[in-house]
Formats: sequence, structure tokens, C-alpha cells
Amino acid sequence: MTSRACVLHGAHDLRLETRSVPPVGPEEVKVSILAGGICGSDLHYYHDGGFGPIRVREPITVGHEAAGKIIEVGSRVTSVSVGDLVAINPSQPCGTCKFCRLGDHVHCLEMRFMGSAYRLPHEQGLFRDQVVVPAGQVFAYRNNITAQEAACAEPLAVCLHARAQAPGLKGRRVLITGAGPIGALCVAVAAQAKADEIVVTDLQDMPLAVAKNMGATSVINLARDPDGLDGYKLEKGQFDVVFECSAAPAAIRAGLECLQPRGTIVMVGVAGETPVPLNLIVSKEISIKGTHRFSEEFAEAVSAIDTGTIPVNPIISPSFNIEDAVAAFDQAGDRSRAMKVHILFDDQGEGTRI
Repeated sequence: MTSRACVLHGAHDLRLETRSVPPVGPEEVKVSILAGGICGSDLHYYHDGGFGPIRVREPITVGHEAAGKIIEVGSRVTSVSVGDLVAINPSQPCGTCKFCRLGDHVHCLEMRFMGSAYRLPHEQGLFRDQVVVPAGQVFAYRNNITAQEAACAEPLAVCLHARAQAPGLKGRRVLITGAGPIGALCVAVAAQAKADEIVVTDLQDMPLAVAKNMGATSVINLARDPDGLDGYKLEKGQFDVVFECSAAPAAIRAGLECLQPRGTIVMVGVAGETPVPLNLIVSKEISIKGTHRFSEEFAEAVSAIDTGTIPVNPIISPSFNIEDAVAAFDQAGDRSRAMKVHILFDDQGEGTRI
């Protein structure tokens, strides 16, 4: 049995190819993928052939944000049924290393993350018609939501994990630097936590409009208003918490300048070696928290989307069929036109041979 897959061979070399679909084991399920969201790391693979030291060294099926319909279950599976709409958790911790034994699965020493070129051979991703995964990696939706909304569980889980690194947000003043999909979802999780004020910065109007729809109390386009944060820097800073989602040196500095003494900055954005104004951190006794992927937050994200507790629809941009995957990647990289672009796959039992 075969399935179509979006396979990246190198920078700007994305091909639609055929891949085999393995049989379903006793504790596995087969999912017919309906929608897959293009992430920032997917864009780095597509445009640059990798990011930082991680490079595409062999053909890789990309994608790690996906939802689909269960079309077959193994003989021992009772948690989901054929026909269920599910999100797929791309994290596959080993369960036996010292961190897994401590329950700290996000730092698993042998983590396999679908769609990642970190290891060789690469971990193949989810942008394909069908995939067979362990039943423990799928989480079912029970309400009437779209496949695109369902596929937003992974980025929402990232933001829920980021929120868990910060002190309680209720009644707090929060700054979010960078209004891409992750920044916008950080707005949503801060709003859900009843933050008193949520200010968002970016260099583009379109993502800032989305951030406003997600719950931002105010937005600032720093390209047009470079002094827009100056008032928040007075008296050693006005914010309790900053979620830094851009990894841009200027945004990091601005966030630290706007934090009040003993505030917390959660570093969400990822980049290479980045200069940091150490004196600001020292003099204001600022707490810096890193955040990496997610663990139990994936199930929390599915529940939040399923119940409408956290609306994700505002970040969803127009979708593309799998045959137009290159156009989808090109549009996803244009911050003036797109937030979360999805690739749509055919719901056809045995997949489509090409």
C-alpha cells in the first residue's frame, strides 16, 4: 500500500512522491491525514535546507502539525475508534532514559520528533495521505471542528508549555514580542489565563490584526512606530511577564527594557547565537525561562480546541491541496499575507498512487 508524501530533498526542492504505508500493529492506528499546518521550522527546511546546525541530509517527509481520521485500529487499541478525528502528537520519547524515568519527557535523550532532520536517518513527518502511529500518539476530538483547527493542537501545545514556564498570569501585564502563529497563540493562552493587559509587537499589520482577534488589548507596529514601547520602559519597566516569540535581538532588548524588576521573560523564539544585554538582566534581577516543545500540554491543547476554550480559528489562513504544496510553502513564508497555512490531503481509504 502506498501514500503520497511531501518530500524535501533540499532548499526549494519539495517533491510529491510515493511512500509505502506499513501494516497496522496491535497497538497502532492508521490515520488518513486531512490537514497539516506549515510551521516555522518547516519553512527553514524549505527555504534554507535547515536551521542552525540542523541540516537536511537525506530526503525527508516534512510536517509535524497534523490531524486526520482514524481508518484502522490495531487489535489491542481501545482509546480511539475508526472514524474519529484526531490530532497526532509528533513527539516520541523513548520512555526509558533518565529524563523519561523522571517524567520529564520533553528532555528525552532519545527523542524522536516526526518531521525533524536532527537525527540521521531523519524522522519522517506527517505531510502524507496516510500514516501509521502508536495509538498513544493520537488524541480524539468529540465536537464539530474543522481539520485545520484540529491540526493546531501542536502549536497550541507549544504555547501552553511556554505559559507553564511563567508565573501565574491572572491580573498581570504581559508583553508578547512577535505576532506570528506562536505569538498569536501565546496571546490566546494569556487571555485564557485572565492576564489584565496583553500588548503585542510586530513589524507587520496583518499578524497584529490577528493578535487583536486572539485577545490582545493593544498592538504596536514597531516598523511604523519605533518608539511605541517607550512608555512601557519608564520606571524600570511596566510588564510582569514577556513572551519573546521573535528571537530578534532588538525585540529581546525591548522586552527586557519593558520588564519591571524581578519580572520574567520566557524565551519562545529560536535562533542561532544571539547577543543578550546582560546588564539589564543583572541590574533588574530578571528571571529568564527557556521553553521547549511540550509534553502533557498536547492533550490539554486538544481539549481546549475541542471545547472552544481557546479559539484557534483566527490564525488559520487559506489552505492548499497537496498538489499545490510548493505554493503553500511560498505563501506561508509571506508574513504580510499568511499566518497558519495548511496543506489538505484527500480522504481516500488506501491513498492515491502517483
